[in-house]
Amino acid sequence: MLYLRKSDERGYAEFGGWLKSRHTFSFSEYYDPQFMGFRDLRVINQDWIAKDSGFPTHPHRDMEIITYVLKGTVEHKDSLGNVGQIQAGEIQTMHAGTGIRHSEYNPSKAEELQLFQIWIMPDVAGAQPGYTQQSFNREQKLNQLKLLVSKDGRLGSQKINQDVDLYASVLEGGIEQEFAIRGGRGAWVQLAEGELEVNGKVLKSGDGLAVQDESLLKIKALKETEFLLFDLR
Repeated sequence: MLYLRKSDERGYAEFGGWLKSRHTFSFSEYYDPQFMGFRDLRVINQDWIAKDSGFPTHPHRDMEIITYVLKGTVEHKDSLGNVGQIQAGEIQTMHAGTGIRHSEYNPSKAEELQLFQIWIMPDVAGAQPGYTQQSFNREQKLNQLKLLVSKDGRLGSQKINQDVDLYASVLEGGIEQEFAIRGGRGAWVQLAEGELEVNGKVLKSGDGLAVQDESLLKIKALKETEFLLFDLR
């Protein structure tokens, strides 16, 4: 089963001129009982944050939170004492666990920040809070699926408290990839930019694809495309 979640059908929010956000699943004031998440994937927000603006300090708990930067730089501060900047091509992973407070800010005076914020339900409540940051350059993702996040941290990926594998890829036009799905698992494909064909379905910038009861994904880039692939229990 394949279900195409089109970009312009996602929830939309705009705050004070500094934030535009598209919500794949119900989030904040956007509520749709048909889109409460997919397996352990709870949130995919695509955010555009204006220059010299950002989210003030706010709390989270019992959630695995991944930020994948598409364009620009995000400045991060949290209650664990972590302070840093995450550039395009980098990701950060927070284990909110028993509780963490953080802020996210676009420090640029000239450039808009664009990112995916992703929430994954943890496999245990009350875990120790934590934070990691890692760079994955274009070459590591070019014309292949690069593992960014996993339960066991294999192949140099970041560990999270859930049996989810997150891959990123930048495929040049005409390049094809295949991805085998283990029995009982599902997948979610999320486009950042470009155009992709997956098992006969065509996805464009911002589109998502839910995959159930399929054993193999056949992926072809119709033009240069950046996307994420979630392998979910």
